[in-house]
Amino acid sequence: MTDDKHEWLDPDNEEEATVRYLIENTDLSPLQAQELVARHGSDRAKLLEIARTMKAEG
Repeated sequence: MTDDKHEWLDPDNEEEATVRYLIENTDLSPLQAQELVARHGSDRAKLLEIARTMKAEG
């Protein structure tokens, strides 16, 4: 078993790789990142811009 807390993500899947990127580079929760990618696609620059305006779930 790996210590990777995001082991449920498939790095070969573009959408899931984008979710992982958002989790690692923003304060978003995994659920928030998944919802953001589902709504706005995989454009990382656009997603980071949107993520900056969002508050992490606490």
